[in-house]
Amino acid sequence: MQSYKLKRGYSPDIDRIHSVLEENFPEIERTDDRLVTSYGAISKMEVWIENKKLVVDTVSDTDVTDENLILDTNKRFRQFLDDATGYSAKERVKQAKKEVTK
Repeated sequence: MQSYKLKRGYSPDIDRIHSVLEENFPEIERTDDRLVTSYGAISKMEVWIENKKLVVDTVSDTDVTDENLILDTNKRFRQFLDDATGYSAKERVKQAKKEVTK
């Protein structure tokens, strides 16, 4: 499970997160305030908002061996995080390092 800070101007609204998730992944189930989907090398991905942060819990499908599918899954996941948080992968790594040093 990983939590991500949202950039200023990016609302911690589950409906907004749902629409961003829809752009990158098909078939999203909504249970209360949690969004659940699966795609490619991710057997289950659960997304929700907690304390104004985006929380993502993923379970990888280790049986997937198709490299193109794995790369596509990673690309979609990174794009989802970029669009949902407003931060690039480089900025998210920088923030994660900052959190560890606290």
